[in-house]
Amino acid sequence: MNRTDRIEPRGALAPHDNVACSAWPVNADTLCARAGQGQHDGDPLVTPIVQSTTFCCAGLDSRAPHAYSRVSNPTVDALERALGAIEQAPPAVAFASGLAAEAALFFALLRSGDHVICGQAVYGGTTRLLQQVLSGLGVETTFVDSTRAPDVAAALRPNTRLVFIETPANPTLDLTDIQTVARVAHHGQALLAVDNTFLTGVLQRPLDCGADLSVYSTTKFIDGHSAALGGAIVARDERLLERLRFIRKCTGGIQTPLNAWLTAQGLKTLPLRLRRQSENAQCVAEWLAARPEVTRVLYPMLRPHAEAAIARRQHLGHHGAVVSFELAGGRETAQRLLGHVRLFRFVEHVGSVESLITHPATMTHADVPPRQRARVGVTDGLVRLSIGLEDPADLIADLSCAIQAATVETSNATPCERREAEPCPTRA
Repeated sequence: MNRTDRIEPRGALAPHDNVACSAWPVNADTLCARAGQGQHDGDPLVTPIVQSTTFCCAGLDSRAPHAYSRVSNPTVDALERALGAIEQAPPAVAFASGLAAEAALFFALLRSGDHVICGQAVYGGTTRLLQQVLSGLGVETTFVDSTRAPDVAAALRPNTRLVFIETPANPTLDLTDIQTVARVAHHGQALLAVDNTFLTGVLQRPLDCGADLSVYSTTKFIDGHSAALGGAIVARDERLLERLRFIRKCTGGIQTPLNAWLTAQGLKTLPLRLRRQSENAQCVAEWLAARPEVTRVLYPMLRPHAEAAIARRQHLGHHGAVVSFELAGGRETAQRLLGHVRLFRFVEHVGSVESLITHPATMTHADVPPRQRARVGVTDGLVRLSIGLEDPADLIADLSCAIQAATVETSNATPCERREAEPCPTRA
């Protein structure tokens, strides 16, 4: 693609633009439940795992849909169709991981001398990729508070090609108004990409808000079972999708057939899981907010009024399963907390059916410079929860005991006794 052939921002399209479809089922529950299913006479109900690396050709003029699995694969295709359908878009482009998807996006759109604006509160791997890899290739990045559209506008340059944001942000749950930032980006002739991993297309549809691309780590909520690495990019611009597929072909970053199959199976229950996990998260967040030992709780509906209004307008009924909070005492208290939880699994992950707990400063955001971490509120005492499908009362009881144990003043204090679970504040 020549510089004069750059893909320009187009904004949100009508539901059927660029999509060949006669009767579009707009409900995400229906689309997800049928993910990867056959629809023609004799098709298997569940798409098979096509584990072949290569495919036979009838001759030099063969027009077979698949030739080599580094380029395309029937099982991967099935997942891509399902992911695109959720956002009323053509088939997505699936990758081996979320970071593989981001790398392909940057390679597809950027070259030496270009400029990127990135939200300052994003996944640490995104920051690392921009600061430690793309910078060496001549791509400059400005990190801004994307929740403030004037800051995004002020950072625009004539060579700005991409604005990249994450909302809700990881792990601070900062909320960015996609529609407003899309207008700012497009005014500067830049594309807008939104990392939508935490909410997925079930709870937030960035393309409908004016974004050009939705970016996912499907490893997280879409798979939902901690079984399959994967990433995906959804767009409504066919030229942009074609460019992404070309980069994937050149770099070999396609998702494996087995992981695509596992991800498609997880997709079938995604709406049910996300809604229940969001309800549980709301319960846990409200309980944490009432605890005197907790100095800060981060969750969309506990945000100041202006941000909560964005959540109500931008999110589709629920607000995600991630809650972050902080206890007084910094890293030492956080470390004690992590050592006392029993139901929460201490891992570097988010989005599974089990409840998980993570220490961002030393795990997901360890490669982010300390000064930048401090600026966005990722302190040494911040803990991130990924709420699962357990009974919220059990999760609250576990946190109650762990918080009490973590905040005692002497190391030989009597440990908390496991007691009957407290009722969820929202459901009581």
